[in-house]
Order: sequence, then C-alpha cells, then structure tokens
Amino acid sequence: MKIILERTTLTAKLFTICTAVIQVVVLFFILPALHALDHSSSPPNTNNFDGPAELPREYVKSSIRDTPAAGKTWTVQSAKALEKSLADAACGDILQLQAGATFAGKFVLPAKNCDDSHWIILRTSAPDSALPKEGLRLTPCYAGVSSLPGRPPWVCASATNVMAKIEGTGSIGPLLFAPGANHYRLIGLELTRNETAGAVYDLVQFMGKADHLIFDRLWFHGTAHSETVRGILLGATRYVAVVDSFFTDFHCVSRTGSCGDAQAIAGGLGDDPMGPYKIVNNFLEASGENFMLGGGGAGATPADIQISRNHMFKPLSWLKGQPGYVGGADGNPFIVKNLLELKNAQRILVEGNIMENTWGGFSQVGFAIVLTPKNPGRTSQCSVCQVTDVTIRYNSILHVGAGLQIANALSDYGAAARGGQRYSIHDITIDDMDSVKYIGDGEFAQLSVTAGAPLLQNVTINHVTAFPTKHLLIVGDVVATSQQMKNVVFTNNIFSVGTYPVWSTGGGPANCAFHDSPLTTWTACFVNSNFSTNVIIGAPAGPWPPNNFFPASAAAVKFVNYNGGKNGDYRLQPSSPYRGKGTDGKDLGADVNAILGATAGVD
Repeated sequence: MKIILERTTLTAKLFTICTAVIQVVVLFFILPALHALDHSSSPPNTNNFDGPAELPREYVKSSIRDTPAAGKTWTVQSAKALEKSLADAACGDILQLQAGATFAGKFVLPAKNCDDSHWIILRTSAPDSALPKEGLRLTPCYAGVSSLPGRPPWVCASATNVMAKIEGTGSIGPLLFAPGANHYRLIGLELTRNETAGAVYDLVQFMGKADHLIFDRLWFHGTAHSETVRGILLGATRYVAVVDSFFTDFHCVSRTGSCGDAQAIAGGLGDDPMGPYKIVNNFLEASGENFMLGGGGAGATPADIQISRNHMFKPLSWLKGQPGYVGGADGNPFIVKNLLELKNAQRILVEGNIMENTWGGFSQVGFAIVLTPKNPGRTSQCSVCQVTDVTIRYNSILHVGAGLQIANALSDYGAAARGGQRYSIHDITIDDMDSVKYIGDGEFAQLSVTAGAPLLQNVTINHVTAFPTKHLLIVGDVVATSQQMKNVVFTNNIFSVGTYPVWSTGGGPANCAFHDSPLTTWTACFVNSNFSTNVIIGAPAGPWPPNNFFPASAAAVKFVNYNGGKNGDYRLQPSSPYRGKGTDGKDLGADVNAILGATAGVD
C-alpha cells in the first residue's frame, strides 16, 4: 500500500516522523521475526479463537531443520536419469538436478514409506548460497528472468539461471505423486509446461493419498497465452506446505477455451482427510481464483489451513482495454473471478496478505473474497461441505470491483452444504474499490442466506476500512422470520456509504431486505445482532440503526490522507473525532499500522 502523508501542519509532520520510525521497526525487527515464525515448527498463535472463529489447531512444520536428509546425494543430469533416480532413491537421499538443464516429461514421485527423520529432497544442483535464504521468496530472477510484463518489479541483481527446469509434455504434469508418496521436499526448481497447444490441467497432481510434502522456493508457471489450469491440485493430501514460491500464468480463455476456472493452488475435493496446509510467503497469480478450496464433490473437509503473507495478484494487463493487454492466442480475455474463494474448508487463518486486482464481467462481479459453502448436488455430491471458523485479519485488499461475498445458498440443483458460520473479519482495508473500472458491483459485502441452506450466523466484521462506490451492504434472507441471520456483529468500521447504501439481493417482498432501508433491513434480517459504532461517510437520511457516526465527508473523518479512497493513508490524524472511539477503546477503522507490519515485504 502506498502511503501519502500530508505535511501541512506541525502535527502532521510529527505524525509522519512517528510513522517512519514505526516502519523502520517493522522492516528491521518485526519482519525478520515474522519470517522466522512462519517457518518455525511452533504455531504462530497460541490463542485458539479469534472472536467467534476457531483458529487452526495444527500447523505444518516446514523449516529445513524439520526435513532432515542425511543419506546419499544423487547427481541428475537428464530426464532418463531423473526417472531412475526417483525409482532408486532411498529415504534420506538428496537428488540434485543440474542447474540450468531442462528435464522434459512426466515424472512420478513414488511412495517410499519415509519418516520425519528421513526425507527425500529434490532440488537444483546450485548451492544454497545461489538461492534466496530460507524464508525469502524466490522470483523468476533465479531462472534468468529479470522481469515479467504487468507484474510488480522484483530485485534482481544478477539474472542468472540457477534453477533446474522440469517441463511437462502432456495435459497433466510434469510431476505426479504416487499413492502413498510422503516426506518429499522440493527446492529451487522451475515447474512448467511446453509450448504446445491445448490445456494443461495440473503441473503438480496427486494420484492418491500423500502426506508430508514441502514445496520450497519454486517457480510454477504456464505460458503467456495458453490455458494452464492449476499449479498444484492438492487432492487427498495431509501436512503440505507451499512456501516462498512464485506462481504465474494460470488462466482459462473465455468463449473459445476448454477450461473455466484456473487457480494457482486448489484443493478441498476428495473423500479422505485433508490438511493441515501452510501457504506462506508466495506470489500467487491466477485468472479464476488465486487460491480456492472446494467447489466439487467431496466426502471430507480440509482443516487447519494457514494462508499468510502471500501476494495474490492478477495482472491488469489481463483486463481488456488496459495498456499492454494480454489474452488468449485468439485475443479473447481470460476468465477472471476472485482472489480467495472457500467452498469447503474449516479452521482457516488468512493473515498478512496483499490481495490485488480482480474484476467482473464473466460470472462474477469482482469480489476479492468469497465465503460460500457449496454442495454441488446432482452427479457431484458434498453434503459434508462447509466453510466454518474463518479468520481474516491484517490484510490489504486493493483494486477490486467488490469486497466480500458471504452467502449460504443452495446449489443450482437444490443441494445444501453442511454449514457456513463463525467468521471473524477484522483489520482489513479495501482500497480503490471501483465498480466502473473493475466491472463490479461496488459493494463492501453481501450477507445472505436462502431457504433450505444452513443459517448464516456468528459473523463479526470489526475495524474494517473500505470505500464502496455503490453499496455498503447487499442483504438477502428469504427464510422464515424465526430463521433470521443471527449473532452478526458489525462494529468499529469506517465506510463510505455508496449510492444505494443497503440493498436487497432480490426476490421481491419475501426478502427481508425488500424495502432497501438500513434500519428496516437490519431489524428484519438479523436477530441478536449489533450494527453500531461505525463511521458511515456521507450517509443520506436514515433511518439507520442507532449509535453510529455520520460525517458529511471524508474530510471530516480526518484521515492522514484520504486521497479519494485510492492509494491513501487511512490512519486517523491525532485531531480526528474518531480516535479512541471504538467499543474496545481503539481508533475506529482498521489498524493500519498493524496491517503494514503484517504485510511488510509481501509485495
């Protein structure tokens, strides 16, 4: 997030100095501690609940010291030698693939019945000193690529290829894990596909159960115009970490393409236990959903998932009409949906991420985050599917068409999921929400439930700062009055009001939000709930729920620099009337300093 500070008064100058000191502390003291924490074997949080949401009960151990391999070292210089080495290697061995070489084909990593003291490491032959240190993200620079059009720049002192490339030659691969594969760590590899026509579905796929797998400092990528659907399809896996890696060019082409949804990482499908998962400090790029769990048939729910310090990104050059536009080979755009989508997941921590660029125009309306438990029904069943215990905190969201979709609904075939509840969403900013530029609904959040779906309940939205252009809330509830959404807490936030502040999802008079009135909607749609102590900028005449603040303009809030809700500094000046006015004694709106600390170095 770019910080633009006012310097018009002595107070503002002092505030600027204090801010600089805080950022130095964050960059040189807090950030290294966060890196160490993310790769340690200890859980990053000892308090098991954040508001109504239970945090993960278990975290994946992913540090080098947690994956010992003291056996034989194999030198691998060809695809044929790689096949033989994979077959012959014993637990504890290290396979060193020649740096700069290409290994073309489809390679199966077999089950070896290894254990926590004897891992198999598949890595580049380049020394550790040639790679980023553990805990730092690898970029394509280490494959000799100094920049990619439309992506954020990265530091590249010397664009030397020190990685080994494993290149797929079919519609799946290049890496497949055999049923029972376990205790593999991959380091310093480039995983990609060849340039032939046709979709490639998964660069990494699991043929059955697999466990204890670490993907460390890798570059996963497709090609600029072709359809490459996923980097990793998690499948029936347990104890998997993806850390310090880079994912680019995962996309499906609209109208003429053969796939619809592309993800950097996807999972949540299968009948066997799944999780815990650790997705930390990666660059995740995909046209559909950058990270997604669920959406299809399953007999189990992945649980205990950490998604921290990732940069989730879609190049604006994928948006038709933007400078440098890139689409499919025939010019059709890629199908863009969301940045994070959960349809089957339990106990998820989403913390310290930068989530950047998404837009509508296809089947979605530009939501950044989607929490929508789904049982597809008909030929694909998932009666156990749920989205429960989700904590979303200290994230920066920017350049989107809409904010959050939180909805429990039946599938197109009338099937109901098991549940969708216990969400804690706090200390996030949504910057540059633009319904026109990003072809979206321009709403902060949708809160809805349909008849027959599990009740939406136990949701806390607290200390959020966002500037919707059309709607603060879109609300829908067409179940009986006795089944109103309940235990929904909406407090301590700062929002612009939008053109139509509180709107209905539709359905006519049966919808509790039919009258599109803030107070009427809140009273009719929610029970045992709280909408108070919020700053709603430019709110028109009510009625609104009581005990909220209604400044006429953003200037009256006294942000450090509002800047039209785009690339601003949304901390409050010392003279702001909303300093310390939260129900918890904190400033209203998001804790921007905490977000800056949690996301320092992520982009």
